[in-house]
Amino acid sequence: MVEWTHLPGLAPYAETLAAMEARAEAIARGEADEAIWLLEHPPLYTAGTSAKPADLTDPQRFPVFETRRGGQYTYHGPGQRVVYCMLDVKARGGPQGGDVRCFVRALEAWVIAALAEFGVKGVIRPGRVGVWVVRPDKPPMPDGTPAEDKIAAIGIKIRRWVSFHGLAINVEPDLSHFDGIVPCGIRDHGVTSLVDLGLPVTMNDLDAALVRTFDGAFAGFISCV
Repeated sequence: MVEWTHLPGLAPYAETLAAMEARAEAIARGEADEAIWLLEHPPLYTAGTSAKPADLTDPQRFPVFETRRGGQYTYHGPGQRVVYCMLDVKARGGPQGGDVRCFVRALEAWVIAALAEFGVKGVIRPGRVGVWVVRPDKPPMPDGTPAEDKIAAIGIKIRRWVSFHGLAINVEPDLSHFDGIVPCGIRDHGVTSLVDLGLPVTMNDLDAALVRTFDGAFAGFISCV
């Protein structure tokens, strides 16, 4: 069973992180159900375990938090749905269980399925973490390939086979706030949101899509190649 919780308002980062880690520990001990928290943070930057100092281009703009999730620099703020996923990786990591790569692919599939409910085609690119959308309305890249913008970030930590941290999906954040970092260390592509794509999607709309598509994303994995 997965317990879904919506945290109202703007959740303070440090306190929420501590509560998330405590819940993940309780799940690992068998004392609590799996959990998904839906929330927004006040404007801030987080540094994953692979963050490079040069990628924090405006360190005075917003508070910066070092975090033990994978990945590099990420922005969180109002208008972005943060999804903290405290899940049993042994149970959800592929047909054999415990396959971290398969678990991450299931998270990616979940985001893609939720976006598809609004007619948005999310894609995964080798060497680029997260979920992307092709932008034929923008000038092509120097090599002639279409421009692509990031719409969702994925960064998790696994401890005792329970995941925490999770997803950040852009609904209607202030996209200029991403200018203070190199998001996920990728300089050649931009950032977008559902509203930036011309879709009048609300947080409630996205939350409903996430709930509807969750089970299917983790079911039916025959292979993770």
